[in-house]
Amino acid sequence: MAAVLAIAKHLAVLRMAALVIWQYYSRCRAKRLRYSYSEKMPRQVEHLKDLISDVNGACLDRLRINKSTFLKLCTLLRDYAHLKPTRYVTVKEMVAMFLEILAHHKKTREQKHIFKRSTWTVSKNFNCVLSAVLKLHDVLLKQATPINTTHGSSKFKYFENCLGALDGSYFHVRVKESEQPRFRDRHGNITTNVLGVCDDNMNFIYLLAGWEGSAADSRVLKDAISRRDAFTVRKGFYYLCDNGYANCEGFLAPFRGVRYHLKEWGVGSMTPQNHEEYFNMRHSSARNVIGRAWGLMKIWWGILRSASFYPIRTQNHIIMACALLHNFIRREMISDPCEAKVPYGYQNWAADDREFQDDISTLQSSSQWTTWSETYAKAMYEEWRQSRRMR
Repeated sequence: MAAVLAIAKHLAVLRMAALVIWQYYSRCRAKRLRYSYSEKMPRQVEHLKDLISDVNGACLDRLRINKSTFLKLCTLLRDYAHLKPTRYVTVKEMVAMFLEILAHHKKTREQKHIFKRSTWTVSKNFNCVLSAVLKLHDVLLKQATPINTTHGSSKFKYFENCLGALDGSYFHVRVKESEQPRFRDRHGNITTNVLGVCDDNMNFIYLLAGWEGSAADSRVLKDAISRRDAFTVRKGFYYLCDNGYANCEGFLAPFRGVRYHLKEWGVGSMTPQNHEEYFNMRHSSARNVIGRAWGLMKIWWGILRSASFYPIRTQNHIIMACALLHNFIRREMISDPCEAKVPYGYQNWAADDREFQDDISTLQSSSQWTTWSETYAKAMYEEWRQSRRMR
């Protein structure tokens, strides 16, 4: 009988302990939920309102776009890329987190304290918005069209049937130690070589990211035109490029061994002395548009100015997303304060264009193309000399 009473007393004590533990757990859980969703939410909403306000240019300073452009981007991502809000995070807050990380190269831990969110929430939403932006390539990449030499940019008026300019740019990346030799460029930096193609208004037409920094520009271009989703150039048209690429059909390079860069030209004895120099001067002035596009991108997005801790695949996706956002800003913002800071110094063909078989698919120099470029340069030079005589 005594043993039974002892067991009953012991069970009563266990029940009381379990009840106390359950009550303590319930209070802690209620307190945690109340703190997270009752106390933090007002601060999160207030921070977002301050971030996208136009007072003192807060939105432009923090997100690199003004309020109206930010709202248009949120609408585009929601309607076209199907970016969906979560239970506690709106699309606006997700996009704001993403843009601030790109603009100032903020770490996830920093965003955690700024937006009053967990590290997991910040990381998850960043990747969600990144994937959504990449889905906009059909909308944001410009279609390759011949530049109108009559109404187009004055720098391109000398190049009939020109589609734009192309060049590679190096971006610092962080890779595994075993892969660093492949990504080391000629300056000893760990970089990736990205091919960019743009029109006369600095809008990107095509972008290929992922090649190692040790890869030559010509090798990257050769890969671009041989891929399944190839970068194509219709016969009869061409892009301006530097001497890092072959002077062949579809790609017009300057004369070798002749001064080329803009700082080498001036008045008096520094004016062009023959057709090769004059051609190089006009070529450099027009092709400079791709260099300014790269420079503007790196001014807008601080994450491109140094290596990040994301996987290399994500780093390449970030570069592509920044190029797409570059096009979006160029299209939606009337004036860009960053453009004045740049010194002058996926292709989106229409679907029916793919049916034609007259695209350039190889990079081979030919005497016919060399003769054409020589003749074109002489005609350009003679026209310039005649215009000077008539003054």
